[in-house]
Amino acid sequence: MRRWITLFVLARLAATGVAVALLAVHHGTRHDTALAIAVLAWGSLTAAAAWARPSLFASPAAWVLDAGVALALVVGSQDWRSPCFLFALTTLAAPAASLPLRPALAWGLGFTLLYALLAIATGLGLTTSAQLDTLATHLLLPLAVIGGIAYGAAAMRRAEVLAVQTERRRIAWELHDSAKQRLHAAALMLSAADGDPLVDSALQEVQGAAADMETSIAELRSPLEDRPLDRALRDRADELEALTPARIAVVGDAPSLPAVTAAHVYRIVAEAMTNAVRHAHPGAIEVRLDADGDRLRASVTDDGAGLPETLRPGAGGLLTMRSRAFAIGGRLTVERGPGDRGTRVDLDLPLTEGASQ
Repeated sequence: MRRWITLFVLARLAATGVAVALLAVHHGTRHDTALAIAVLAWGSLTAAAAWARPSLFASPAAWVLDAGVALALVVGSQDWRSPCFLFALTTLAAPAASLPLRPALAWGLGFTLLYALLAIATGLGLTTSAQLDTLATHLLLPLAVIGGIAYGAAAMRRAEVLAVQTERRRIAWELHDSAKQRLHAAALMLSAADGDPLVDSALQEVQGAAADMETSIAELRSPLEDRPLDRALRDRADELEALTPARIAVVGDAPSLPAVTAAHVYRIVAEAMTNAVRHAHPGAIEVRLDADGDRLRASVTDDGAGLPETLRPGAGGLLTMRSRAFAIGGRLTVERGPGDRGTRVDLDLPLTEGASQ
């Protein structure tokens, strides 16, 4: 998302500069100077706001406000061929980059229809074929702009998903063909040397590691695909609930996230659920998703045995979860649950730089 915000800011500043320059030499109305000041103020304000608070870039309310102000500036110039037209076109960048292709095109069509009504209201003045061509260009250009941006954004999202899926399959194959086979071989050798308590303990650890790897391989081969994050977590909760008497509930919804970010959040929360089922023997597990536009907070709380005093040797799940959180700019905390019972795992993820890697 950050790359689209950067492009929007650059386009908005460029369009602002062009509009102000044209208004300076336009002399179409008696208030061109005031109009130029308004364009400069709104263009600078929106560019700075989008850069400082990226969540505005994905806000339909912000899109409507921005488009409304831009079209009002065109009306203020009293000419549908206003220098503010290019400025108004930049309002299409945010919905085009944020929406799927069809809704984005619908947004562009709505913009075109509004502009057509605006042209009629300010006086078409179509007396030559050149003026008719100009009107056709002004009406078709918004659709071309929003269609091109939306198609490019959709292609980039598909490429991200494919890259994640390809990497997951590669890791799953490597784990299955090498490390898993070695663990099974080690388990066979240890099982042949029974009777020694130390060997029996080592055999249990190897068997536990093999089971963990089997689960990891299964999860690597079951990517998010086109499922929303909250839907994928509910599906995972249903799978785990069939293996345990514990009740598992997923509460709340997650915002749309880049494919890589969503995959990391899914792995962190799924690992926390799996750990609770395996080691805590809880009666209930609650996964809560809260998003306020600037941050996503995901928590996994259970009423089980709680955290051990010391982690078992070779337990790398918590380290992996923290590494995933760090990779996407988030922060992971693990503590005792409410009333000093069970365990609570919290992921706090800002929906800015870290969410758009």
